[in-house]
Amino acid sequence: MNAQGAQPTSSRFLKVSLGITPAQRTFTFSQPFRIGRADDCEVCVKDEYVSRVHAEVVFENGSWWIRDLQSSNGIFVDGRRVDRAPIARPTVIRLGIEGPELSFEPESVPAPEMLPADKMKSPGSGTILRQYVDHYFSKSANDAAAGEHTKYVRRAFAKVQTQQKRTYGWIIAALLLVAVGAGGYAWYERAQLQRQRAIAEDLFYAMKSLDLDIANVQRAVSESNNQQGAQLVRQYASRRKEMRDNYEQYLTTLHVYNRKMTEEQRILLRVARIFGECEINMPPDFEAEVNKYIKYWQQSDRLATAIRTAQQNGYVDTISKELLDQGLPPQFFYLALQESNFDPYISGPVTRKGIAKGMWQFIPETAVKYGLKVGPLADLRRPDPGDERDQYKKSTHAAARYLKDLYSTDAQASGILVMACYNWGEDQVLPLVRSMPANPRERNFWRLLAHHRDQIPQETYDYVFYIVSAAVIGENPRLFGFDFDNPLANLEAEPARAATAAK
Repeated sequence: MNAQGAQPTSSRFLKVSLGITPAQRTFTFSQPFRIGRADDCEVCVKDEYVSRVHAEVVFENGSWWIRDLQSSNGIFVDGRRVDRAPIARPTVIRLGIEGPELSFEPESVPAPEMLPADKMKSPGSGTILRQYVDHYFSKSANDAAAGEHTKYVRRAFAKVQTQQKRTYGWIIAALLLVAVGAGGYAWYERAQLQRQRAIAEDLFYAMKSLDLDIANVQRAVSESNNQQGAQLVRQYASRRKEMRDNYEQYLTTLHVYNRKMTEEQRILLRVARIFGECEINMPPDFEAEVNKYIKYWQQSDRLATAIRTAQQNGYVDTISKELLDQGLPPQFFYLALQESNFDPYISGPVTRKGIAKGMWQFIPETAVKYGLKVGPLADLRRPDPGDERDQYKKSTHAAARYLKDLYSTDAQASGILVMACYNWGEDQVLPLVRSMPANPRERNFWRLLAHHRDQIPQETYDYVFYIVSAAVIGENPRLFGFDFDNPLANLEAEPARAATAAK
């Protein structure tokens, strides 16, 4: 007994409860564990406010601690967001300001009960069974004074012990060999997996670098009509197809698109790939963010109305053709949706750079740069028959060229960076983009988020995720609860791009 009359305790065990009774889930841990939405987290919480790997709980210096793993929505204790917090007593942690609550309770484990010292030293204090055990099998027993029967039992027991030790020794040695072999094989498998992931990433970004080369050569060919340049483009396109096929084989080997994935998750990965981002190193919170904006679309009829407008007026074919002619994904179609809801006569607010107009919301300076004539009503927020920004065919042709220029220069073949630069490039986003190394591996949307999330304007952040989420929905609208079909379903982007490259 200790000074307070209680047995000494240890809090190496931690009980975690999720939810409220009677349906609450309870876990008990004695080792560090992770909390998140991902299936491989020890505490898996399927909630939109929870990141894939949200937090980690560890035992340090005699106490449990929880720490945030750079999640999107953070962890909160008593209403305050914290990076880490001790769990020395029953504690409630909330995942996100409006997310689920988890209850943590260190469990006290009683120390083993000890016999009194006087009884431990007394040879006559045991039970009758204990006395027999001591008589026949105690190492300190006097063998010289024992009878023949006792000696026989002791010799038999010693022989059994020797045989058991030999047998157990072989078993333990065999188990050790199996464990070492299994550990070695697991290490080898893990090393091979990491090596294959690294090769796949290298291959992806080599493919994006080749995309840049193709784009720049195509620009030179279109300006000079050089036949030698056209031949080079065809060679590059053939090499890129080989690289794409090899990359897809690696994706199969690595089980990136595994059987446990939902169709929604598969579509999200495909759209990220379409827009030039590597699905292997996707940030853990990207899926949750896209799903959040999908819900925004589901809460209004804006998307369905805009798609219907585009289809009824023939905008889908016009926009897709111009994008494919520039070797761009036709899914940039959704950028025009975000800009104008496919309204060719819409005017934006008055800004220091003038009024943006038309389906693609060109400001006067950029419009002139890409060959559009600005009309006499440029300073008025109204349609202008003399302004080519209001002519959707001409403005779409100019927009496709502008997107291609961003794609092949500042965005380094990252379609999602193209969106960010298109929205607010000159003033805030482009300086951030240009501060990163000029290669596809280190200048992409994943890196922009990792290094500059706090500096990205919220308008641009929303803009990008609205477009990406609309593109995800557009791949299979009915899967997401919309009553229309994929507007781009009849397009064959890859053959069209190959044909363009061969011109």
